[in-house]
Amino acid sequence: MLVMMKQDVSADEVEKVKEKIRALGYKPHEIPGIQRIAIGITGNSGRIDPDVFLSMAGVADAVPVSKPFKLVSREVKPENTVIRVGKSEIGGKELTIIAGPCSVESRAQILEIAEMLRDMGVKFLRGGAFKPRSSPYSFQGLKNEGLEFLREAADKTGMHIVTEVKDTETLSIVAQYADVLQVGARNMYNFSLLEKLGELKHPVLLKRGLSATIEELLMAAEYIASRGNYNIILCERGIRTYETYTRNTLDLNAVPVVKKLSHLPIIVDPSHGTGAWDLVIPMAQAAIVAGADGLMIEVHQDPQAALSDGFQSLRPDKFRYLIERLRELAPHVNRTISHGSPVLVK
Repeated sequence: MLVMMKQDVSADEVEKVKEKIRALGYKPHEIPGIQRIAIGITGNSGRIDPDVFLSMAGVADAVPVSKPFKLVSREVKPENTVIRVGKSEIGGKELTIIAGPCSVESRAQILEIAEMLRDMGVKFLRGGAFKPRSSPYSFQGLKNEGLEFLREAADKTGMHIVTEVKDTETLSIVAQYADVLQVGARNMYNFSLLEKLGELKHPVLLKRGLSATIEELLMAAEYIASRGNYNIILCERGIRTYETYTRNTLDLNAVPVVKKLSHLPIIVDPSHGTGAWDLVIPMAQAAIVAGADGLMIEVHQDPQAALSDGFQSLRPDKFRYLIERLRELAPHVNRTISHGSPVLVK
């Protein structure tokens, strides 16, 4: 159920509704909106009588929520959610570009690529320090040292760090360094990790699972939101199908479907979605036309020498070409894209 408060509601009236919800044995979730506050209710196994709340001061309406993903549904919050990271936003009018190598390979490597990306207007630096790989013999990342290199690169360039957290054991150390915590496709079903992320206030970038449905993606987001963290960015990164000419099948249908069902921002990762560098640029442009709030792109100085995912990484010159195309495209979808180096925000 969703309890809609009046526009002139007082803080005391909001708190009394939350106290009433707790007294019933349920959990209240205050959801600020542009015009009014709403209070979502979770923990109930059956229908709640709206009359319980309609007589309370400050309450405008009490309506049932039909979707199983309650807190992240557009029924609960009709307007789009904008996630703020420092002075940057994800889900607003400006397209979010997250770029960088699949893995942090050395201090020199991440510092060099960060400066290149910063000069192209990129505000979010991606790079893996802890790398969960399909093979236990593949490069697993520089771990703590990789986090230190990322933080140094971000601080020097004024960028924000987006990096993957692979388990609950390393969550605390990654959270000390990262600005946005990424949940990889393999971990979308790691409910213990999702619950722990819900207890933090860090923005979470939640990638769609390898074979997950859209509803399963939104239910994974609900795990995070149900613990009190509503700073969630969804990511379409391709799903496993019968097709063999691409690494995954990039499901761009998911973008408008998610926009219809949820208020959360959604970005697209065409690097993992296709697995081939020459497909990244056309699919990145298609994602923006489909309504994505941004892109996550793998960029490497020397893809042939990359320790992971070199075959799907763009060289800096190819990435610059993509940025130029996006600057031409953005006005046609009522979006903007950053020009030049961002202001130092650290």
